Amino acid sequence: MFTLIPGSEFGADTSAAIESVGGRTVPWSEARQGVYDLVVTASPKGDPGRLRGPHLLLPHGAGFNKSLPREGRADSASGLDPAYLSRSRDDAPITLYALAHPDQLARLAATVPHAADGAKVVGDPTLDRILASRGRRDRYRDALGTGARTLIVLTSTWGPHSLLRQRPELPARLAGHLPHDEYQVALIVHPNEWSELGSYDLAQRLEPALSAGLLLPRPRDEWASVLVAADAVVTDHGSTALYFTAASDGPVVSACRGGGELITGSPMDVLLRSVPELGDHERIEDALDACRPGPGRTAARAAFAHQGETLRRLRAELYALLDLDPPPLSPSVPLLPSPAPAARVPTGFDVTADVLDDTTVRIARHPVGLGAPGHHLAVEYGAASEQLMRSAGLLYWYAGAATALAPRARLSWTFEGWADHVLTEYPACRTTAALLPAGRCLVRVRGHDRSYVARVGPSRAGGRVARVDPAAAVSALHAWLGATGGRPPADARLTCVTGERSHPVSLRVATAEEVREEILGA
Repeated sequence: MFTLIPGSEFGADTSAAIESVGGRTVPWSEARQGVYDLVVTASPKGDPGRLRGPHLLLPHGAGFNKSLPREGRADSASGLDPAYLSRSRDDAPITLYALAHPDQLARLAATVPHAADGAKVVGDPTLDRILASRGRRDRYRDALGTGARTLIVLTSTWGPHSLLRQRPELPARLAGHLPHDEYQVALIVHPNEWSELGSYDLAQRLEPALSAGLLLPRPRDEWASVLVAADAVVTDHGSTALYFTAASDGPVVSACRGGGELITGSPMDVLLRSVPELGDHERIEDALDACRPGPGRTAARAAFAHQGETLRRLRAELYALLDLDPPPLSPSVPLLPSPAPAARVPTGFDVTADVLDDTTVRIARHPVGLGAPGHHLAVEYGAASEQLMRSAGLLYWYAGAATALAPRARLSWTFEGWADHVLTEYPACRTTAALLPAGRCLVRVRGHDRSYVARVGPSRAGGRVARVDPAAAVSALHAWLGATGGRPPADARLTCVTGERSHPVSLRVATAEEVREEILGA
């Protein structure tokens, strides 16, 4: 059974979390009447000692890195504070305090010796789920639509010294600065912040970044899946970054150091002292380039012991408390679920285009409105605002070939009809493109007496095949046609470069059958 101890200011979403796993919740007043074989608590705060039975305390987070002056003793780490671990005679004692590292046990013995008597080091169950799920990394990245892009994850703890409170502009700044076809940005927000603000308020605060494609994973399970998928982390003094460094030796950058909350010598202090710091006007690429391997793993070793063994060790302790023999089968670690993709994707881009030579164009697309205008404005037809579509030099449409109509009434276009419609209705538009499956694009250019078929190929390197958004390749084609000034040869080839990857694009004149092809919106 589950019960909620009254008094927490962050309990708004807890009932929903319990219901999502099918847990049975009983009122606190009813829970206090029973006697239980085992009481498992996630925090020593409130009145958990009023529940009768042997108590197991499972700390949440990693490393006991923070001291909260407004709670308990200002010189004690949250989770090791005598103000909460010293219970009255009428309260049930903590029978077992399960810790993640021997250093935590030593710190507990130094501050609350009687609590250390019932403490044991078992490891961190959340870390074990992350470690067990590393084989799903490609699956998670596919679910997020990351592709070959670099996934940068921002992590924000809660309170006035968190990244979200200290640098609220950073998610939108990164989403606007980093080229969309080379980077993807996610933000992991502490559950307390979700609870205090609520999903609506949080989404309003992050609106520019969310419109630019920011990933905002939910605070239960999904955040850890995104962390497994990450290539780099930008962190405050919260403990989430330690899970990343334990699973990967990838780059970590500090965004803010926690004011007076960070405890000197804690694992997060060790980490933040050894990684680059992202200044207010510094490029994230420069900070990532300054990262060196090693410090993250060192900090993780100071936070987590018995990696990969926690469930087995914890189960043995639990069954001992219950005075039962554990089941003969080994426990299995529940793998993390696939995360949800971004709720929104950009529908308009300011595109920087550099025609490097007769056949090569370098493209960098940035979500419109978050930076300076580029070579042209590329907008998704039917998805962006009318104002954006009327300003676009390139209008593209994610379309599908209509091999069979769905079993309902609908109206579709031929490519010829749609292109004529767009060029008539939107005078600023110079190029239209219908993006079809398998990298095939039908293209019409204002003033040209024929349409074209472009095919976008993948980039291949190191045994991996990377495919670019065909809209980026069409932007390269748009810039190339504008630079050449004339009609391309019957069979032309060019290269679209995004970051370090080169994607071949072939171009030929479309047949009469192709321009009359029936197309539908995706």
